[in-house]
Amino acid sequence: MKIDVDMVRQLAEMLGETGLSEIEVEDGDRKIKVSRAVTAAPVHVAAAPAPVAVAAAPVAAPEAAAPAADAHSNATKSPMVGTAYLAAEPGAAPFASVGSKVAAGDTILIVEAMKVMNPITAPNGGTLTHMLVENGQPVEFDQPLFVIA
Repeated sequence: MKIDVDMVRQLAEMLGETGLSEIEVEDGDRKIKVSRAVTAAPVHVAAAPAPVAVAAAPVAAPEAAAPAADAHSNATKSPMVGTAYLAAEPGAAPFASVGSKVAAGDTILIVEAMKVMNPITAPNGGTLTHMLVENGQPVEFDQPLFVIA
């Protein structure tokens, strides 16, 4: 079988132009198939909370539920999509931990985005009361990261 190199190149160019992952052409007993590996963007799926058995209890008034939903309204939020790291490097001590006293401008964690380490600093001084992300966790834009009171 004689391979038509120009045809293979044209098919490969068509893959790039159309975004297809595979093209197959058949001409009599000759068949040419050109394919490329397609890397999918990582999909971040939030895990659903585990079901919990609950005994029948009286239903709380809607006013009582409002403060719980507002618990982290003063959280510092992520300015970008990336990966959160709580320490400067693997094995190092975290920048801060729950209960730590922090000053305005102290680095609390870093968010890596496109191979750039972006420090996320305390907007004000106080005590770090909640760390809402884990080391190495993917974070979304505007996702709450930590709370300082």
